[in-house]
Amino acid sequence: MRRAATTAVAVIAFGATGVGAYQLAPQPAATPAHWRELAWPFPRDGWPAGRAFRCEGGACDGAELYLRAKRGFCNCDSGVADDDEVDRVADIDLITPRFAAVAPGEVVRVGEMRGRARRYDLATYDGAGPAAVGIALSRRCDLFVAAARGRGDASAMAHAALVFLATPEIKSWAMAALDGK
Repeated sequence: MRRAATTAVAVIAFGATGVGAYQLAPQPAATPAHWRELAWPFPRDGWPAGRAFRCEGGACDGAELYLRAKRGFCNCDSGVADDDEVDRVADIDLITPRFAAVAPGEVVRVGEMRGRARRYDLATYDGAGPAAVGIALSRRCDLFVAAARGRGDASAMAHAALVFLATPEIKSWAMAALDGK
């Protein structure tokens, strides 16, 4: 009898410990973002076409990101100095000409490029405006710009875009595009 009671207490104690350990165990990380390349969706303008990507998974799921170099289009001394410059150069106007900044921008860095990122609300014709992020980075007298749009959280989308821009593949392509190769 005593042995059965001791066994029952042990089973209950270990079972409770197992449940507690399961509940306190770190949860698996959210699905990481994967960026799939798309065709450049915008008509030709004064700048070369860039590259376009769609986020699949992660906090940016469904967002689209548009990247391109703008050689010789930056203040050689100060680079991207303020939010007005981000508004002018970050290609948000390719998505829609009706956009409004929702907050002051912030300083960002990707490799040797420095600049600013700013969040926007987009006014679309269907009235369900998505969020957007404009990123303008400078290297010497050249710009590398990115515009992202999606229906999710703009801060998460900006973070996912900056992480993607910092990948070796994209940094290498950006440097080649800025060098005219």
